[in-house]
Amino acid sequence: MTDTKDQPVVTAEEPGNGLSRGATIWLIATFLGIVLGALMGMVHLPYAILQPGPITNTLGNGPAGKPLISVAGSTTYPTSGALDFTTVAVLGGPTNPVNGWQWISGHLDSTNSVVPEEELFPKGVTATQVDNQGAAEMADSQQEAIAVALRGLGQTVPEVVSIAELTKGSPAQGALRAGDVVVSIDGKVITTPDSVRAAIRAHKPGESVTFTVRRAGKEQAVTVKTANVQGNAVVGILLRTEFVFPTKVSINAGDVGGPSAGLMFSLAVYDKLTPGSLTGGANIAGTGTIDSAGNVGPIGGIHQKLVGAQRGGATWFLAPADNCNSTEWRTEVSGHVPQGLRVVKVATFTQARDAVEAIAAKHAASLPTCK
Repeated sequence: MTDTKDQPVVTAEEPGNGLSRGATIWLIATFLGIVLGALMGMVHLPYAILQPGPITNTLGNGPAGKPLISVAGSTTYPTSGALDFTTVAVLGGPTNPVNGWQWISGHLDSTNSVVPEEELFPKGVTATQVDNQGAAEMADSQQEAIAVALRGLGQTVPEVVSIAELTKGSPAQGALRAGDVVVSIDGKVITTPDSVRAAIRAHKPGESVTFTVRRAGKEQAVTVKTANVQGNAVVGILLRTEFVFPTKVSINAGDVGGPSAGLMFSLAVYDKLTPGSLTGGANIAGTGTIDSAGNVGPIGGIHQKLVGAQRGGATWFLAPADNCNSTEWRTEVSGHVPQGLRVVKVATFTQARDAVEAIAAKHAASLPTCK
């Protein structure tokens, strides 16, 4: 009988001098994790992430420390408090695609919104074109805001229709120029872009239209032969509305794009041109487009703007009424109002100005809320 008492016991868990099974599994898992992590960082997903952006006090300084709003040739008055315009930071787009980790973190952060990339960057449109459009919308919103504020002060601000650009191959090339102010068409005075279109379409395709334009300060008559597009007479021009301001006001908001700061610009211009502090020292943020008639329009990304306003120290927020009332927009506000921020809904410049005055006078209990 063989005596085995002093012989070592060898098990499957000890493969000679090699790694144990557990250590091997751990190394494999670590390697796969590194590979997966690298792939998640490299993969590009067709989404954009909306994040709370910074706020800027329209009553303060803009880029390079210069006043964001400046007025020449008219008396201005000291202001206090804040009338902040709010922004949304966008992660994503053709030049800055979202990776897998960013997509996951975007869903985990309740202050972010993950949306299909093409909602913000339509197919076939470059990032530069999107930026240019945003810059044009910002410029238009500033002009409309100034017009609304000056009209709120009782000043007369005439509107003129001018030619923004000519389309490629336009029948008007060589006759009309970008920058021409359209005074009349066929003797009929022009007051809006719609009146230009109506005057042209009153002709049959191939007929000529007589424009009276103001160019370099002088009026002159120009004849343009129309072309046929789907049975309509056209001359191939893009129009824009410009204002003749009795007071010279400049707005320099830097490289922020889009039209959604219009409301806050209009309030700030009004505040600077009226005695006393409109805000009474309160920190008020807000958002909303403004048209030349003083109507406040809805905007996207209000969820992120609410968060940005609260983080920036605002205690009040002016929100477009349509963002509060419309089923399309309400969900971005409902349940997303940060603690310590009260949201007031406004539909016009006048309502917004009255709301700010009520906040300043501490009579804001009856202001319409937006939840």
